[in-house]
Amino acid sequence: MAAVLETIGLEKKFGGIVAASNVSLQVETGARHALIGPNGAGKTTLVNLLTGVLKPTAGRILLDSRDITALAPHKRVKLGIARTFQINQLFPELTPLETIGLAVSERLGSGKDWWRLVGNRPQLVDEVVGLLEQFRLADVMDERTAILPYGKQRLLEIAVAVASRPRVLLLDEPAAGVPEEERHVILAIVAALPRDVSVLLIEHDMDVVFQFATRISVLVNGTLFAEGTPDDIARDARVKEVYLGEAAHG
Repeated sequence: MAAVLETIGLEKKFGGIVAASNVSLQVETGARHALIGPNGAGKTTLVNLLTGVLKPTAGRILLDSRDITALAPHKRVKLGIARTFQINQLFPELTPLETIGLAVSERLGSGKDWWRLVGNRPQLVDEVVGLLEQFRLADVMDERTAILPYGKQRLLEIAVAVASRPRVLLLDEPAAGVPEEERHVILAIVAALPRDVSVLLIEHDMDVVFQFATRISVLVNGTLFAEGTPDDIARDARVKEVYLGEAAHG
C-alpha cells in the first residue's frame, strides 16, 4: 500500500545533540502505526518535525508524495496533518459543543463567526453532534472543559483534531495520565476511525500499543532501530533488550 506520509533521511540537531538521525519512515494509507522507544529517544521531536513545529537539519518530509519540508504548520494542517499533544491544548472555559463547533467552523474558514455558521447550517450541526457521539462526549457536551474528567478531555482533543478531517492523525501519548480502563476506550475509538485517516501513535503502554497497532517502529537515540508487525517486534531480541524489558518494568 502507498505511503501517505514519508520521511527521507530526516535529521535534527540541537548544537551537538542529535535528536533525529537519518530517519526514513513510511506511514501507509489507513495505517494504525505506533512509534515506541525509551524516554529521550526522539519520538516527540519527530512529531514536531512532521508537523512543522521544528525545521529539520537535513532530509525531507512527503505528504501524498508532495514535499512539505518547508511548509508552515498551519499549511500542513490544511493539507491534512493533525496532531494532539502530551499536555492538552484545549480552551478550559468552552464546552465540548462549543469547542468542536469552533474546530469545524475553523476548517471551513469561518472560525470567528463559528456560532452563526453552525446555527444556520444544519449539516454542520449534524457533523458536530456526530463527533460528540463518536467520541462519547454527548453526555458532557454542555459542561465546561475545565471540569471534565481527564479521559473526556483527551477524547475531546482527539475529536478536535479529527474535526479538521485529517489525512494523517499524529497522537502523542493520548492515553497518558488516563486510568487504565479508559485508555483502551480511547484507543478503540481511534482504531475505529475511517481508513482514510492514517494514525501514527506515540505510546508507552505496550498493552495499548500491541492492541492498537498493525505496524510498529522503534526509535532509539534518534535512530530508527527496528520496524515490523507487532509479532515481529515482540520477537525481536534487540528490541526486548533496549526497550520492551524497560517498559515492562515501568
